[in-house]
Amino acid sequence: MTTPQEDLLPATRRALLHRIAVAQVEGRAPSLVAAVVRGREAVWHGARTSVDGHAPDADVQYRIGSISKTFTAVLVLRLRDEGVLDLGDPLEKHLPGTGAGEATIADLLAHTGGLAAETPSPWWERTPGSLRPELADVLGDQPHRHPVGRRFHYSNPGYTLLGALVEQLRGAPWEDVLRSEVLEPLGLRRTTRDPQAPHAGGWAVHPWADAMMPERVEDLGRMASAGQLWSTTADLARFAVFLAKGDDRVLSAESVREMRTPAAPGEVSDVVAGASYGLGMQLQRRDGRFLVGHSGSVPGFVANLSISVEDDVAAVVLANCTTGVPTTEVAADLVRIVAEAEPRIPEPWRPLPEVDQSVLELAGQWYWGTQAYALRLTAEGGVSLGPLSGPGRRARFRANGDGTWTGLDGYYAGEALRAVRRPDGSVSHLDLGSFVFTRQPYDEGAPVPGGVDPEGWRGIR
Repeated sequence: MTTPQEDLLPATRRALLHRIAVAQVEGRAPSLVAAVVRGREAVWHGARTSVDGHAPDADVQYRIGSISKTFTAVLVLRLRDEGVLDLGDPLEKHLPGTGAGEATIADLLAHTGGLAAETPSPWWERTPGSLRPELADVLGDQPHRHPVGRRFHYSNPGYTLLGALVEQLRGAPWEDVLRSEVLEPLGLRRTTRDPQAPHAGGWAVHPWADAMMPERVEDLGRMASAGQLWSTTADLARFAVFLAKGDDRVLSAESVREMRTPAAPGEVSDVVAGASYGLGMQLQRRDGRFLVGHSGSVPGFVANLSISVEDDVAAVVLANCTTGVPTTEVAADLVRIVAEAEPRIPEPWRPLPEVDQSVLELAGQWYWGTQAYALRLTAEGGVSLGPLSGPGRRARFRANGDGTWTGLDGYYAGEALRAVRRPDGSVSHLDLGSFVFTRQPYDEGAPVPGGVDPEGWRGIR
């Protein structure tokens, strides 16, 4: 239950219902369910038509297709965080003999491994996984379509390899690892490898007539880690909260932020449209806001999970039709409706609980050459550095506990920031990835590379 403060306004709820109603009619979906998340819980659920004679609720399962990839990516990031592997490791180091071992684990997560989009014939989504019992059957004789690491090329076999990697390093089936390490800790009791009642049946809708045909439900076998899962709007709402905020029982906020960070561009048309890919997450800019999540599609079902971290709003859309409902657009519209009708109320400003005086003395104005920058202390215990006005390089920095900071985003992501002090303890300058920031433009008292003209600043007649 939501509290009155968390309830959406009646006009907002009607706008959400209208959007999914239009989507169900125009997409001719046998049924469609959706949910909106704000803060840390679902605040709205909507459904159109019926499953087994009843309006589907938040507990009815639909197949979610490639949203399964995001779950697989979480398992891989857990292995990285435990020190079992490095994302820069070639696959061959941990899973030898695949024929695709040159690709790094990061390449596979970001779809830059150069692998084929699909398996060799027959069409894997419409045939039993028993036809592909080995990884060689998934990859075929020529697994690559592009040089490794050169371009984004979405690959279902790539995520099959990641599922096999998880099994190799954990010594257990992918679905068992997923259940114990992600589903159970997050309380996703209705996300399963195989359908469990109540669940929707998948349908194909005739393109030129209002007629339907049931779609077969295939066990994808080896391909499960790329698209097998079934879930509900309630479970995916909880998963959206995790992907936005992290959960130390599964992955830290920093690691899920890394998943949401662009790791590979899309095709040229996608880049123009503002679409890219992170580590197991699709990223897009739509209606002026940055959305992260993933879409899913298998015969009989389409799905989408979209999150606007800045607005603290997420949406889930599930439908049981092979094509017809543009779930990515619908989910983005649900996020937009709530974000625009009921803008996020910011948390109250509060002073820092404690202030490190050695850091406080660094706050204020600095100069990179002649451009003025401001260093500020952040509520998270780090600092931020960015131009006082206008465009320029901005970044947040995490404190390392030794008087240095590491960049979290932007141009300076991963770069080291440190305050360089004189023998008497006073601050000479800031060193940021070898760039020197001084209190005055080209301060003659700081070791500016190349030196400072001894005549100083002057006019020219």
